[in-house]
Amino acid sequence: MTVPYRAYRRNKFATRLPEDRLYTPAHFWLRAVEPGRFQVGFTRFATRMLGEVVEFDFEVAAGSPIEAGQVIGWIEGFKAVAELYTPLSGSFLGRNPELQDRIGEIHSKPYDQGWLYSVAGDAPRDAFDAEGYAGFLDGTIDRMLGQDS
Repeated sequence: MTVPYRAYRRNKFATRLPEDRLYTPAHFWLRAVEPGRFQVGFTRFATRMLGEVVEFDFEVAAGSPIEAGQVIGWIEGFKAVAELYTPLSGSFLGRNPELQDRIGEIHSKPYDQGWLYSVAGDAPRDAFDAEGYAGFLDGTIDRMLGQDS
């Protein structure tokens, strides 16, 4: 099945946002793989800010309860080291096992094989559809450039 995309371009940043996802203000995407179960990954915007990922790990075990905003691990890129947290509450189901040998897919294929982890829970109330996230990105990029949005 081919997923429709919403093309996005602002200043020097361009991406295609899959329309079958929800997006958060913290630049994560969520894809429902079945009712109440989501894969979570970084948006292209987030990977651009982080740079190429060199290492990451989780501080919670599969099956652990998690709360939105909770730090669940860390991620290191060429540009930054950051805490990795969850945008939704529920049960941590585990990391993407494919990234063990192909960590570069977080950056090269963020909307496909580059997903980070999965969670059983409910989508956050502040999540956007692709169109809403595009509008949010407009404001984010304008602020970064020092422009009024």
